Amino acid sequence: MPNQTGHVDRTHRDEIQSLSREALECLQLEKLNTLLSEILPTNLFYQKKFGDLTALESLDQLKQLPFTNKSELLSEDTFARNLTWPIQQYVRFHRTSGTQGKPMAVLDTADDWVWWMNVWQYVLDTADVTPDDRAFLAFSFGPFIGFWSAHDAILARGAMSIPGGGLSTHARLDLINASQPTVLLCTPTYALHLAEVAAENQIDLRASAVTRIIVAGEPGGSIPSIRDKIENAWDAKLIDHAGASEIGPWGFADARQTGLHVCEAEFIAEVIDSDSGNTIEAGGSGELVLTCLGRPGSPLIRYRTGDQVVPAYIDSSNFLLLEGGVLGRVDDMIVIRGVNVFPSALEEILRGFDEVVEYRITAFKDGEMDGLTIEVEDRGENTDRIKEAIEVGLGLRVQVILAESNSLPRFEAKGRRFIDNR
Repeated sequence: MPNQTGHVDRTHRDEIQSLSREALECLQLEKLNTLLSEILPTNLFYQKKFGDLTALESLDQLKQLPFTNKSELLSEDTFARNLTWPIQQYVRFHRTSGTQGKPMAVLDTADDWVWWMNVWQYVLDTADVTPDDRAFLAFSFGPFIGFWSAHDAILARGAMSIPGGGLSTHARLDLINASQPTVLLCTPTYALHLAEVAAENQIDLRASAVTRIIVAGEPGGSIPSIRDKIENAWDAKLIDHAGASEIGPWGFADARQTGLHVCEAEFIAEVIDSDSGNTIEAGGSGELVLTCLGRPGSPLIRYRTGDQVVPAYIDSSNFLLLEGGVLGRVDDMIVIRGVNVFPSALEEILRGFDEVVEYRITAFKDGEMDGLTIEVEDRGENTDRIKEAIEVGLGLRVQVILAESNSLPRFEAKGRRFIDNR
C-alpha cells in the first residue's frame, strides 16, 4: 500500500503544477524517454509503429510520431493489442464501456495500478479530501473501470471508502443517510437521479453530510446548468473529473470550475483538427490527443481520445486548461441546417429548466439533411419555452415532444440520452 501520509501531503503535486512551461516540458520529456526505454524492447505494438526509435531529443519530435487510434487497439481476442508483457504479469482486468463501439479489455500490472492511484490524488486534492472524510461510491463495481481506482486512491489517502455497488437507488439513499459520507462519487446523471428519487420520497439531500460531489463519465460536471442543478439539489460543491479505461485519469477540475486541467505531470496533451491532424492553438476547438507518461504495462502514445475540447492556459495552475471541460465526442457533432451542434450544448439548455426531469435527443436523416427530435419529461408541460430557448441559444429550430412522466430511461453509469438514427 502506498504511503498514506505522502498522498495527503500535496506539496510535491503543487510544486509540479507551479513549474514553468519549460521546466514542465523537460520533466515530460524525461518521463517519456524513460517510458520508451522500458516498453520498446518487448512491446510489439509500438515496435511496429515506431520502428527503430529509442528516445526523443525534444517534445517537438513527438508530433512526428504516428497517432494511436482506438480501432488499432481492438483485437479478435479479449485483450487490447498494446500490452507490453505476457498476460501473467497483469493483475487488474477492466473493460471499456463500449459507448462508442465494441467493449475492449484493458489490463494493468500492480505497478500500473499504483500509478492510477497516484494520478487520482490530483482529483482528491481538488476536492480537499482528507483522512477525516468518508466517501460514498455510487457505482456498480462491474468490469467497467469507473471508480475502482478512486476507491483504492481514497484508501491510500487514509479516508473511508463506502462502496455502493449492487444496491438500488432507494437502498443507496438509505445507506447515505446511515453512513453519513462527506463525499459522493458518481456520474452527473446519477447525482441528478438520486436527487429525483429523494424528492419523490421526501428525503432532504441538502440536510445530508455530503459537502462535495466528484463526478466523471460524462461532460455534465463542467456544464454550468447541470452543475448548478446538482449543487442546488445536494447543497454541495461539485468537482469534475475525466478519464478513460484505456488512457487513465487524465483530468481534474480547475479552481474556478470553468473547465478541466490535464494532469500534465503524467500526460502530454495535444489538441488537433480531427480532419487534418494539425495543431489547434489556444482558444480553438479540436480533438484531444494524449500521451500517457506512466502505465508501461498498457502504454498509449499520441492517443486520439475522440473528445472535443478548447485549450487555454488561464488559471493558478500551469497545467493546460480545457475551457468547459469535455464538450462532447468529435463523432457526436451533427450539422442541422448549417448549425454545428453537440449534444452537450443542448443538455446545458435543457438542464436550465428546473421542471425538466429527463430527456432524450434523437438524430435522424431528413432527406439529405440531419434532423433532431427532443423528448422531455417536463413537469411544466410547456414545450414552447424549451423550443424558444434552443432557438435563442443555438439559432436552431427543433421538434420538442412532451413525454409521459417516468417514460424515459434512467441511468446509473454514463447516460445515453443521445440516440443517433442517421
